[in-house]
Amino acid sequence: MTVFTSLENLWYAPQQSQDSIPENISPSGFFKTPMPIKQFVLVIVASGMFLFSACFGNHKPPPPVSGSGAPSVSTRAGKAAGSLADKAAVNKLTIGFSIATDTFIIERWNKDMKVFSGAAQELGAKVIVQLSAGGTREQIAQINYMVGQKIDLLVVIANDTEAISGVIRQVREKGIPVIAYDRLITGVPIDAYISFDNREVGRHFGRALTAVVPQGRYLVVNGSIVDSNSYTISAGLHEIIDPHIESGALELVREIWLDQWSFDEALVKVGAIFEETIDFDAISCGNDQIASAVIQLLSERRLAGKVVVVGQDAELISCQRIVEGVQLMTVYKPIGKLAVRAAQLAIAIAEKRTVPPDTFEDNASGVMIPSYIENSIAVFKENMDVVIRDGFHSREDVYRTVNFDTIP
Repeated sequence: MTVFTSLENLWYAPQQSQDSIPENISPSGFFKTPMPIKQFVLVIVASGMFLFSACFGNHKPPPPVSGSGAPSVSTRAGKAAGSLADKAAVNKLTIGFSIATDTFIIERWNKDMKVFSGAAQELGAKVIVQLSAGGTREQIAQINYMVGQKIDLLVVIANDTEAISGVIRQVREKGIPVIAYDRLITGVPIDAYISFDNREVGRHFGRALTAVVPQGRYLVVNGSIVDSNSYTISAGLHEIIDPHIESGALELVREIWLDQWSFDEALVKVGAIFEETIDFDAISCGNDQIASAVIQLLSERRLAGKVVVVGQDAELISCQRIVEGVQLMTVYKPIGKLAVRAAQLAIAIAEKRTVPPDTFEDNASGVMIPSYIENSIAVFKENMDVVIRDGFHSREDVYRTVNFDTIP
């Protein structure tokens, strides 16, 4: 992670070049053309402050810096804001956006934050972003800080979807609506949930694996045990593979869960399994970070490309490994589309406007939660152009590690 601390040029840099920092949102929701960095002030410096304070004692969360510019979302903005008078009415809205992990912010969340913040600002709202790698405790501190900043609505990517329920209840008791972004917060009523069809993500895993390895020995490495999505993805996977297991075609040799979505934890836990046996034909990984750890372990044993591996999030390194033939498939989530829709939804809810949901989800709170669900795409070597057309990765980056003459 790179954090530039000059406020004039502040941005959080993932594993991509400065030239790829986006401006204009395409129909898929992604930015297509470069923009001046100073227009993309996002308060990402908060992450460095949180990480420093986690090592050196208690703190009061620092006040974030709000972005001064935003990418254009003219088509979606027109539909969401309505008339010019409506857009003026949202100028005073302040949206809090909270994200916390137990590790570092991954490539996926960096993209979500950029698109959401830009789209909300284009619609006239102010966005306060708070993020840290300090886990649930830090996230609770973030949320309490933003409540003190008089936010009108809170958007949360929960580190622990159950443990966060107490502070979420307090926020709603103050009359502040809450949207669960990507991960369904459980045990407390919330105003909305927006995500992808996570059961379908698991089905993507199962279909890809059984098509290539209809008979053989499977290892399943599930994601974080404190993320409700992990269970939904697992259910989708088992929906596909269980009939094959029951017929005797497949043997599920081991299935494990991680404490967090962690590359390092996957290295340790899968490494321990490989010390016992490396006799696997296929490995289902909860996401691409886990898949990267598994492929590293396989490479050390000269098995990379010989054991079938799948993951999700379409991280650049996984897309590269797919075109190399080392990873079979990743699930691509058009997060630009999701983040723009989330920004529109946030402003509508803050304005007390009704947005018909796609469905309702049970989050064990006694109330069915209005849910807004986007679709994902299974990406193989043959359809890698999906992520390239959407501007998620460039063709040059995806095919950087293979012979240039083989690029389609």
